Amino acid sequence: MRRNLGLVGVLVILVIIGIVTRPELYGDPTWVKNNVFTILQQASAIGVVTVGMTFVIIGGGIDLSVGAIIALAGVWSTTLATQSYGAAGMIFTALVVGVAVGLVNGVLISYGRLVPFIATLAMMVAARGLAAQISGKQTQVSTNSTINAIATTKIAGIPLLVIILGVVVTLGWVLLNRTTFGRRTVAVGGNTEAARLAGINVRWHTVLLYALSGLCCGIAAIMLTSQATSAQAAMANLYELDAIAAAIIGGTLLSGGRGTIIGALFGVLVFSTITNLFAINNLSTEVQNMVKGGIIVAAVLIQQFRFRSVTQLLGRKPTS
Repeated sequence: MRRNLGLVGVLVILVIIGIVTRPELYGDPTWVKNNVFTILQQASAIGVVTVGMTFVIIGGGIDLSVGAIIALAGVWSTTLATQSYGAAGMIFTALVVGVAVGLVNGVLISYGRLVPFIATLAMMVAARGLAAQISGKQTQVSTNSTINAIATTKIAGIPLLVIILGVVVTLGWVLLNRTTFGRRTVAVGGNTEAARLAGINVRWHTVLLYALSGLCCGIAAIMLTSQATSAQAAMANLYELDAIAAAIIGGTLLSGGRGTIIGALFGVLVFSTITNLFAINNLSTEVQNMVKGGIIVAAVLIQQFRFRSVTQLLGRKPTS
């Protein structure tokens, strides 16, 4: 709760910076409302990916292939053959491709005994290559009006992309905090051997975690395809870094065993707000990336400091 309140404080500070630097924009209520929805829409796809990434990290793993999985799912779902089956066929293809690649990652890590960093790094390269092969290194245009309309549709004044993000976050929160699957995820990430001795099938659970991450990538692929009305092998570039960074900012331990979906969502919103702040002030992407890098380093240092402090406290012997 304290960390989440801290992230809310960061968002407030970013808004204050925006008001100070561009008072003429923030003085217009209509612009402010539209800008809030713009930030949420920009955060929607990466937010969905971050939900899956948070589960993987809590479970003691890492997934460097999420951006490539999105690209592969997006390209595969926008081929002429797939589009001939309509919107349902495109969505089904994106989800199946995402889950299938996630399952491959999980099997390589659990049963192939590959380090998650190596397995997902190899998949990142392979998936990008396959996406480029399928698309012929060309941008594939989505001609399906239903898919394209996802990015512009509003329900009760709320963009559909934001609603999708809300649904995924809600389901992710319930899965992590109110189900056996969530408790097992925390147990596996906290102490693998203890989880195994407690009767948890650690290998199979790890496979499911990566499949869940792949499912989120498939959803994000449809969202990005709708926004761009196209897909290409280079889409979702560096999404893996943004998702990992958002999860860390939200309080997820890189060593596993602890993390929250709400915290990860706040992490996504912090980065999306920073991006928006830089955009309205016409600042370069290079400076933005440097700021993001600094925030990531600071978050990891804070995590290490707090973890060491708690460890030292628990390790103290009572004085007589």
